[in-house]
Amino acid sequence: MTPITGMDLTGFTEREPGVWTDEQGLVLSVHFFDIAPDLPAPFEQLDRLRYGLARFAVQVGGGLIEAVLGEVDTLPAVRQFIKIPPAGGHGLVFLGAWTVPRAGCSTVVKVQAAEGGITGVREAVTFSRTEPEQCSGPHPYGPDITGGLPYHVGDHEQWDAHFPDHPLTRVRTTLERITPTLTLHEEFKALPPFVSASDLDAGPSGSGVRRWFRRRG
Repeated sequence: MTPITGMDLTGFTEREPGVWTDEQGLVLSVHFFDIAPDLPAPFEQLDRLRYGLARFAVQVGGGLIEAVLGEVDTLPAVRQFIKIPPAGGHGLVFLGAWTVPRAGCSTVVKVQAAEGGITGVREAVTFSRTEPEQCSGPHPYGPDITGGLPYHVGDHEQWDAHFPDHPLTRVRTTLERITPTLTLHEEFKALPPFVSASDLDAGPSGSGVRRWFRRRG
């Protein structure tokens, strides 16, 4: 059970409680973590929050594409897009999610899709159309962030129109479509707001952010 009481499931078929898929293999899931969120900083410290989230991603061999603040059914939330290597096979798995934290718990709605067939086309095309020094380099959320998957300009939203069938594009557009339709239980909305007291190097290993992009379904 999650505090998410409603969302647009057009095109999706339920596979198990809280998990839906579409005909193209896109996976939509909802999660609830009954433990204080492990976000690395409060929303008021956006630079520190992004830095910590980028570090979380590289710790599991992935890469944070983007982290932005917004709202889900009037509650403050953080949206992330992440790429991670698959458990087996080739290509990458792309994930997009809203994390809605409260003081002692959090809920997450996640969309993910994996590359299949020929991979690397998006990166190759953007490389050919972009100055090499602009294509990749230090992560914009922290030049000292190393490891995991490298930052690449081809992951930016501006390239989605050129690659409408790419899994990252489908994840991004689906999450964007679903977001305005998300509704939360009133009791969850009434909980005390999230306040981060964690430290980037000595934070709790608990729920939420670190767990949702480790789960592949």
